[in-house]
Amino acid sequence: MLSGLMNFLRACFRPKSDQYSHTSLDTGGRQDGLLWYKDTGQHVNGFTSEQQTMSVDVIRKAYQATEEGFLSLVTKQWPMKPQIAAVGSCCLVGVICGGTLYVANLGDSRAVLGRAVKATGEVLAIQLSAEHNVCIESVRQELQSLHPDDSQIVVLKHNVWRVKGLIQVSRSIGDVYLKKAEFNREPLYSKFRLREPLKRPILSADPSISVHQLQPHDQFVIFASDGLWEHLSNQEAVDIVQNHPRSGSARRLVKTALKEAANKREMRYSDLKKIDRGVRRHFHDDITVIVVFLDSNLVSGGSSVKGPNLSVKGGGVSLRPNILAPCATPTEAGST
Repeated sequence: MLSGLMNFLRACFRPKSDQYSHTSLDTGGRQDGLLWYKDTGQHVNGFTSEQQTMSVDVIRKAYQATEEGFLSLVTKQWPMKPQIAAVGSCCLVGVICGGTLYVANLGDSRAVLGRAVKATGEVLAIQLSAEHNVCIESVRQELQSLHPDDSQIVVLKHNVWRVKGLIQVSRSIGDVYLKKAEFNREPLYSKFRLREPLKRPILSADPSISVHQLQPHDQFVIFASDGLWEHLSNQEAVDIVQNHPRSGSARRLVKTALKEAANKREMRYSDLKKIDRGVRRHFHDDITVIVVFLDSNLVSGGSSVKGPNLSVKGGGVSLRPNILAPCATPTEAGST
């Protein structure tokens, strides 16, 4: 079952080999989106094989292994490419096992469930993931409680709350310049270096994990980076998926969000699309979307780690179970 899910994730996204110099990097050096689906998924699969079951602990270990793997890469690259210390990613993962949906998250990506209501025929949006963006008061309070001796742990800068005035998320994969003192020094760019010595990690790689027992009226789950949710509410996104054919759902969500971004800038969508991607980052955030439709065998709980095949569709990508699907481009997967 897990191998089928990971085949789907591989088909939806594959990081570029030059990801650390990619034009979608934001001003903080982070690459948003679902970058770590593939890597974390491989770790999840490995830990599941060891323990013969899926659990919150298995997922947490997978995140830890992914973080340690990236830290190892930073350590090796630091002498040649020190700016890699300021590269990081949000990490949103969904695993379906035995009729149970596990959703784990670092950062401000989001998973939203579409659940049908028999009495009315409508499909309601239910958010499954917790977010770690300091624009949320409870997240700011959490950081302040962890760093009571630092009055500048969260700073309002240009009307945006940021951790140390640098980054909006409090949890991520990477961003080791805010986790390890040895990477917060020259030759890292001065804009990333703290004025005072880093005594303990500021950011965390410990995910928030929720467990949801799937029901027959659970229709689909939308996994998306924060770029989508800046322009669409949970219910608006669910309505778009519900009211259109399954094929192309992810791309349809991306296009709708981009049209809204264009409207906010008082420009035409066609003109927005003409702007170079490196410049478009100033008009809208990166957007990556995966839509997973829940088939009856998943909801019934008939599947398990060793159990029947998994059938999943997302963003127009349809896979037969237990095969390694060809890799789709980010555009085909619903990414911009």
